[in-house]
Amino acid sequence: MSQSLWAEQALLPEGWARHVLLRWNEAGTLLQVTPGTSTEELPAGTHRASGPVIPGMPNLHSHAFQRAFAGLTEYRDQGQDSFWTWRTLMYRFAARLSPEQMEAIATWLYIEMLQAGYTSVCEFHYIHHDADGRAYSDDGALAHSLLRAAKRAGIGMTLLPVLYQTSGFGGTPPNEGQRRFIRSTDNMLALLDKLRPACDLQGVRLGVAPHSLRAVPPASLNAVLAGLDSISPNAPIHIHIAEQTAEVEACLAWSGQRPVQWLMNHAQVDSRWCLVHATHMDEAEYRGAAQSGAVAGLCPTTEANLGDGIFDFPAWRSFGGAWGVGSDSHACVDPAEDLLMLEYSQRLALRRRNIGSDSEHSQVARAIWLQAVAGGAQAAGRSVQGLVPGQQADFIVLDEKHVALQGLPADLMLASHVFASSRSRAISSVWTGGRQRVKDGFHPLQSEAIEAFVRSRTELLST
Repeated sequence: MSQSLWAEQALLPEGWARHVLLRWNEAGTLLQVTPGTSTEELPAGTHRASGPVIPGMPNLHSHAFQRAFAGLTEYRDQGQDSFWTWRTLMYRFAARLSPEQMEAIATWLYIEMLQAGYTSVCEFHYIHHDADGRAYSDDGALAHSLLRAAKRAGIGMTLLPVLYQTSGFGGTPPNEGQRRFIRSTDNMLALLDKLRPACDLQGVRLGVAPHSLRAVPPASLNAVLAGLDSISPNAPIHIHIAEQTAEVEACLAWSGQRPVQWLMNHAQVDSRWCLVHATHMDEAEYRGAAQSGAVAGLCPTTEANLGDGIFDFPAWRSFGGAWGVGSDSHACVDPAEDLLMLEYSQRLALRRRNIGSDSEHSQVARAIWLQAVAGGAQAAGRSVQGLVPGQQADFIVLDEKHVALQGLPADLMLASHVFASSRSRAISSVWTGGRQRVKDGFHPLQSEAIEAFVRSRTELLST
């Protein structure tokens, strides 16, 4: 049995097409993407999209639990706040979290993602143990909380358990705030092996995330990468890198090399890798990392919130680099806003406009949406590369009745969705794996999930 949807206009990898028939099988895989299909040719029972259809956006970087304290750290705690003072506050919050609260927070977050147009998520998961740093009786208890949340919400997932061992370059011992994160390399590989059956059953892609060069010593990095290949060949590998100038300076002091430079010299970096942030690179690092095939994982609203700095987007693209976007700390949960922030940060840095357009697409929104989908799919290691046969039927229907979109052609609807919807979502429906998850802007679990999220946040703030 197959299902189908017909769109007056749909955004394919090569650009907009008219009268497009999408047909998929029971597994949610696209079998057919056919422009120029008249309504008389439609299979019986074909859905008709109420507006332009665009590919769903993969979210390539998420720390789900951080959604519960988004907006709660916007005050001065010390003489000069930075990423590092924010991190201390984050540790205090992470210390209190239970598996039940993790599931409640993640369920609502994943529903928010779907409503905003994210159709899959790469979960960079680093809280592993109980509040005292001891393993749960089920060592994967918190990972299973995330798997259940993704299943309930209906979002696709790449699960990335995080290896975290030290608090700084050179093997500095972990601090008290990191006690819930710490695993030996063998223990991490055992966890991956235990999680694999549940992930396979749910259609979740399993990878690994060495947290950062400061948190994973070289020997452990080599060991976990070798072990991963025996458990899940070609699995995604994500790492935080070069997010802060202080990190770059510490890496230079430790090794005489910059973080991305060190990684390129000591690991087989290729298209499996996602270099999260990679904000502070020199020209040689931009060239080498881009040409390795790795994806740059950009999180513009989080990077702005934390004062990280501005990624050199034109340099990365000039070397053919792939990239995608993530909501990271969830100060914002909306791919349109993160793409807007990316474009506007470049304009501020370069004092020019329309940086994101390319030789194939003069419209900025169209160019950066398609590029972010392609890069996000690569980082996820899943078949979510857009409206193409063989990929998942993950797509969004824009709300042509939204005031920012009304009366516009499809290309300008997308531009207005990204640049002019004024923090109100111009999305009507969202489908993942060929199933409608959001209808008329609402998810069926919305009320229940909000109630559980608010209850969990209140509990965390009162302890």
